[in-house]
Amino acid sequence: MKIAVAQLNPTIGDLKGNASKILEAAQKAAQEGVNLLLTPELSLCGYPPRDLLLNPSFIQAMGVQLQELAAELPAEIAVLVGNATPNPTAANNGGKSLFNSIARLENGKIQQFFHKRLLPTYDVFDEHRYFEPATVSNFFISSIGELKIGVTICEDLWNDEEFWGKRSYAHNPIADLAAANVDLIINLSASPYTVGKQKLREAMLAHAAKRYQIPVIYANQVGGNDDLIFDGCSSAFNRGGELVSRAGYFTTDLVTVEFDESQRDLVGGSKLVAPPESADEEMFRALVLGVGDYARKCGFRSAVMGLSGGIDSSLVAAIAVAALGSENVLGVLMPSPYSSDHSVTDAEVLAASLAMKTEILPIGELMAGYDRALHSVFAGLAADVTEENLQSRIRGNLLMALANKFGHLLLSTGNKSEMAVGYCTLYGDMNGGLAAIADVPKTRVYSICAWLNAHGAAIFGHNQTIIPPNVLSKAPSAELKPGQVDQDSLPPYDILDDILHRLIEKHQSRAEIEAAGHEPATVERVVKLVRVAEFKRRQAPPGLKVTDRAFGTGWRMPIAARTFGN
Repeated sequence: MKIAVAQLNPTIGDLKGNASKILEAAQKAAQEGVNLLLTPELSLCGYPPRDLLLNPSFIQAMGVQLQELAAELPAEIAVLVGNATPNPTAANNGGKSLFNSIARLENGKIQQFFHKRLLPTYDVFDEHRYFEPATVSNFFISSIGELKIGVTICEDLWNDEEFWGKRSYAHNPIADLAAANVDLIINLSASPYTVGKQKLREAMLAHAAKRYQIPVIYANQVGGNDDLIFDGCSSAFNRGGELVSRAGYFTTDLVTVEFDESQRDLVGGSKLVAPPESADEEMFRALVLGVGDYARKCGFRSAVMGLSGGIDSSLVAAIAVAALGSENVLGVLMPSPYSSDHSVTDAEVLAASLAMKTEILPIGELMAGYDRALHSVFAGLAADVTEENLQSRIRGNLLMALANKFGHLLLSTGNKSEMAVGYCTLYGDMNGGLAAIADVPKTRVYSICAWLNAHGAAIFGHNQTIIPPNVLSKAPSAELKPGQVDQDSLPPYDILDDILHRLIEKHQSRAEIEAAGHEPATVERVVKLVRVAEFKRRQAPPGLKVTDRAFGTGWRMPIAARTFGN
């Protein structure tokens, strides 16, 4: 039996467009002699559809589209399609009105539905808001050789107490399917990317296959949807836990695997894509996909951003050019009287290496205009951070004007370290439609830029250094007053990032962070900065998630609150 995985990049809510992608994959798979085609979780509507699911007309339209798709599919292939289906007993028992489902489409009709049992409600997931959990695990008998196939959906595979050392849910659907003596387990997923996650997924999948002596095929979504990035990497493991197939990273794909009925095992696949060579490569490719899809799916063809000659804007420029093409990215240099000469020259060298367009808009006269307008109100008061923030807001206004006038997507350039401690200006450098590196710590920004300089030729098609050496070597500075550097206001970034990692991602207490070797006064200051900056983060543009804990949809901290436990 030949089974294929269609690793698709859906647009949320685009039912007809997504159905067309499924149909195209099915037609190609049928030509290759495939018997069964797998598509990702909620592949018909895209994941995560969030509160679109609360709209009854959307659910009705999805049902109609599913019927139409079933009628259009090649007759010789069975296709599993992710969709949301009504729960007919919801009104009677007070349950949720929908199931997160998989439909088996075959011979022109919907033959069967399978429903998700385990519904994640943590980090970026909120499936209990919409879905009723199924109470039984499902399987079907293939018409090819009476193959008994167990169907699971994403989280259903993530509750193996032997792998994790505990259970997060009362039931393990994989164990239930093994008890039903299925021959093959398939998992249709929309599993968001974080750095290093594929290694964890593959270890978990291999463990499940080996533990139950049942081959496993995993089909994952790919693409960027708002703040989430999906890396694909669909894979298959034989009953001994050996990897036999892996689809591409950060790209659509169609891969096939062979199931040998006599051996009751997967015996080979059409593709085994090698993983990225480093975490830096992985994160850069993820961010390129995230920026490109966000722009495309929101209807933008071009982007604008501030070019300061610093490391953060340099990385965002490289990401934007790789995602959208150099001809579609505008970098704006906005020097002030406090800007160093190298802030302009470094930005110009970077722009030349990326072949991107630039404009220079000096802000000195605008600063003077603000000073005159506020002179009587501020009379007798010393200049402070207020005047510094005005410079950032002037730049933010100029960038927004260009975005409005020419229909550009404005990319903000702040990194995670700055977002965490509030080293950013509301309505200034935080302006934007997308925060490209808001989940990338400052130390990682440097690491990715160094990787780019070693591997940029393969990405940008020339051997020229991408990030100017001076950008990598000079002290980071906002240049809002004479001689300013970031470390005037913040701890060194290697110290800051370690404290933030422990606080935000590992949830360590102040005492635990101090026990790791950090100065108590520094820890106390950083903890306070993170807490008081929450109101800024709430007003920030969406930021692409690439770590386990990002300041996006999975971050739900109160603004008006006291510190507890830290």
